[in-house]
Amino acid sequence: MVGMDGNCVCPECDGRLRTSGTETICEDCGLVLAEDAIDRGPEWRSFDDDETDPRRTGAPLTRSRHDRGLSTEIGYGSGTPSEYRSRITGRKRRQIARLRREHNRARISSKAERNQVYGFTEIRRINTGLSLPDSAREQACTLFKSAQSEGLFQGRSLEGFAAAAIYATCRTRSNPRTIDEITTVARADRHELTAAYDALNRELGLPTGPIDPTGYLPRYASKLGLETAIERRAREHLTVLLQEGLISGRNPSGVAAACLYEAANEREEWPTITQADAADVADVAPVTIRSTVTTIRER
Repeated sequence: MVGMDGNCVCPECDGRLRTSGTETICEDCGLVLAEDAIDRGPEWRSFDDDETDPRRTGAPLTRSRHDRGLSTEIGYGSGTPSEYRSRITGRKRRQIARLRREHNRARISSKAERNQVYGFTEIRRINTGLSLPDSAREQACTLFKSAQSEGLFQGRSLEGFAAAAIYATCRTRSNPRTIDEITTVARADRHELTAAYDALNRELGLPTGPIDPTGYLPRYASKLGLETAIERRAREHLTVLLQEGLISGRNPSGVAAACLYEAANEREEWPTITQADAADVADVAPVTIRSTVTTIRER
């Protein structure tokens, strides 16, 4: 345990520190070094021998649901299905099923909420397909709701805005994904995504700058099976190109793949890749790889 002064030993006797409950104490002299009275565990406790279950906290609030997760749900019972069926009759089960169905319908009271439910579901699906963190999903859902509040959906598809929200979130979080990567997972095509993204960027003023090609290097190196040393050498090539302003107007995804190609072919002991392999990973034409490689060799 690290003490208040950043050391791992007692400031009085240089003894070992130990956290017990809410206190950080020294095992040798008993000095109380720090105290934290906040219980950071759950609000509830549950024991097997209790007749009642005191759990009442529920799911956390989330922006990826139209009601932020505050609405109630009619569950399917606690315990095994056989025990549940033995406690209620068939008529009662059918009644509860009808109540559950009507309750789920009543949770969506307007067309705007129905659009949010559909869009948020699509965002969660794309987010999972791209292996993005939950925080990116939350930010994309917030952006989708902001676009709805500004009236940007008229004449455009909800699928396009869901995909554009994910793309814009990746841009603002410096976690770049190409449009083709997103359209491969999304239900929207490239035209729908770009139309929705242009509307978002124009009307909401997204803080998106030029894409940094270095964000593609780790992912492309992993897909091509390249070593860390090759990725490091490719990053050096890319840094020089950025400093000298030689990649202006070029596809950042293709530039990153070209730097990996050039770095992999510099040493004989490193595994080599072809221009076709690099172009396939970056989803660009091989001529894009060749032009960037020519620029690297001419500088």
